[in-house]
Amino acid sequence: MHDFLLAKEIIDETLRIAKEKNLEGVRSVNIEIGLISLAHDGHPEHTEDISIENLQFGLQSIAKNTILKDTEFIIKKIEGDNWKITNISV
Repeated sequence: MHDFLLAKEIIDETLRIAKEKNLEGVRSVNIEIGLISLAHDGHPEHTEDISIENLQFGLQSIAKNTILKDTEFIIKKIEGDNWKITNISV
């Protein structure tokens, strides 16, 4: 479930950037993802890392009804505990 919530955040941010830059389509989005462990019950010992495969599925599912429907999402695991969009290609 956390993977899908993160996918929604990434899609929302990408759409915000696309709107801000008046983009009609996006070919690819490069994303760097650190260790994003989210505890589902508030106990840090019960954390689970984001699954790249599930995140990719979530991104494609959410994007299918937007201008991002044909966008390739390129995900790279990095050190740290956050995520960021590093490049958008049109």
